[in-house]
Amino acid sequence: MSLEKSAEPEHPAPAPATGAPSPAPAAAHGPGAVRASDADRDRIADILREALAEGRLEPDEHAERLDALYRSKTLGELQPLIGDLPAGQRSQPPGPAAPGPGPGQGRDMSFGGHKHGGIRVAGAKNVVAVFSSANRAGTWRVGSKVSAVAVFGYVELDLTEALFEQQHVTINATSVFGGVEIRVPENVTLRSNGSGVMGGFEVREREATDLRAPVITVQGAAIMGSVEVKAIEGKRLRDLGNG
Repeated sequence: MSLEKSAEPEHPAPAPATGAPSPAPAAAHGPGAVRASDADRDRIADILREALAEGRLEPDEHAERLDALYRSKTLGELQPLIGDLPAGQRSQPPGPAAPGPGPGQGRDMSFGGHKHGGIRVAGAKNVVAVFSSANRAGTWRVGSKVSAVAVFGYVELDLTEALFEQQHVTINATSVFGGVEIRVPENVTLRSNGSGVMGGFEVREREATDLRAPVITVQGAAIMGSVEVKAIEGKRLRDLGNG
């Protein structure tokens, strides 16, 4: 006599739960994943420069962090660069920069207020040379802020033929074992707010006679390097508003 086996298993598998949450995927988005702007990098660069001037960073450490700063792509990559500095402890992680002016809202100008084909005000421009050289010359558009960084390298900025989109321009110049040379037209106002740390920060200030002329302020630091600003005689911005 044979025994019939039950069709039902002795220990049936539990029925799948309904409504149970599935494991949360790794966060692919968040504040740290936001792309960093030039303004974000400029803020971190200012903190690093102050830390170097205060002796909190050695020149080689400063150079390494600057190199990492200008290679960074997201906000999450910026905060670790200042995490061990007082300013990094006080400040919140960098957030997205405020949106710029929409189409048609930017102020376009060159010397004399002449517009060049509806040029919008551009964001900050970074010219960086790390163990290399970089330059910006010819007819290029200068916004309200330009950063020039030379780390064991050389940067040349020639503004003698540039188109100024704003009257007030700030140039952040940092030289670490390198050199930054800036040339400007002779008929602009030139001001300085920089310092040399075992290096030279040379800006001969001047005031333009035309109140509409661009006002260029060069700030930053030269650490065992040089920052030099020259007004080139004979190079003048034309008053296009009258011509």
